Amino acid sequence: MSIIKQYFKRYDLKRYNLVLIAIVIILGMIGAFLIKQVQADDENLYLKHLIGISAGIIGVFILSFIDYHFISAFYLLLYVINLVLLVLVKFTSFGVERNSSRRWLHLVIEFQPSELTKIIVIIFAAKLFTIFRQKINNAWVLLLAIVSVGIPTGLILIQTNLSTSLVIMFIFATMIFASGVSWKIIIPVIAIGVPAVVGFFWYIQQDYQAILQPYQRNRVLSFLNQDQDEYKGNMYQQDNSVLAIGTGQLYGKVWTDKAEVRHNYDSVPISESDFIFSVAGEEFGFIGCCFIIGLYAVIIGICLTTARKAPDYMGMLIAVGMASMFAFQLFVNIGVATKVLPNTGIPLPFMSSGLSSFISGMMAVGIILNIRLQPQKNRGRT
Repeated sequence: MSIIKQYFKRYDLKRYNLVLIAIVIILGMIGAFLIKQVQADDENLYLKHLIGISAGIIGVFILSFIDYHFISAFYLLLYVINLVLLVLVKFTSFGVERNSSRRWLHLVIEFQPSELTKIIVIIFAAKLFTIFRQKINNAWVLLLAIVSVGIPTGLILIQTNLSTSLVIMFIFATMIFASGVSWKIIIPVIAIGVPAVVGFFWYIQQDYQAILQPYQRNRVLSFLNQDQDEYKGNMYQQDNSVLAIGTGQLYGKVWTDKAEVRHNYDSVPISESDFIFSVAGEEFGFIGCCFIIGLYAVIIGICLTTARKAPDYMGMLIAVGMASMFAFQLFVNIGVATKVLPNTGIPLPFMSSGLSSFISGMMAVGIILNIRLQPQKNRGRT
């Protein structure tokens, strides 16, 4: 017992953020309720979600008391294991294909390694930048980081999983900015990068492009040419999503008699996952959606506050990476559901059905809590 007591003494338990855990539970319970509204009669997706919440909270508690320095010490091992899992998905019979995408791996249980990649990339990049902090402005350091992150990102892209690839690229770009790289490097990169992105966006619209799958290219073309008859069918999912959100009006339909209400989200495919926000919009209305977005804003704010007060450089980078992960997924998921962005499948953290995404989010929360628990006396950028 004395060893256990001594272990916990190293942490500043007064800084254990129960608000963050409470928000995650609230979002998870909201998600379970919404999933139950849209699941088929023979499905038990909401029960799986509730199990995920219970297991996730236990996991958060355990992970919050494992020093992130200890976890980061295994950054190379975690990186290699993740690469192996991604290779198994694409190139072996253990990979599971659905809807023209090969993203799942069946090893005892079925899960998406790409969700784990987001967390591992954050830890790997933070550790790498910490090791080479004094040489962060050397071109070879940035090239090493780009190639290292580019390999798993490329393996995810060929699954095909463009959405998760975009999440990882955004996380990495944000961490580079936070790492302290000189503006003398950042400005030329932006000057080259912006035209490159424009050129890439033009290229993927061409018939001869070889990057996107046909259905992915059609989604982009449909978004850009919504008024043309040949593309209107491809906007079915997003059109019905916007309709569902709009019919929620101010207060939503959750308070009305279910027998007398027609739900437009019934016409939205994958409404239990990528389009869960359309269900939230119709059930809870504008006020409910603002409440949900507000909860996410608090999570992101806690991550950024953790980064600002982190005990060291690596902790700051990890917290920035977690904040960018949550922020990008929130922005893209809601942007797709409201037809502001082209259709791409990104789950809404803690609310969408899918245990892989849920667990990766809970892992992020556990690590954030651990960074916050580090004693005040260790503060300083080392």
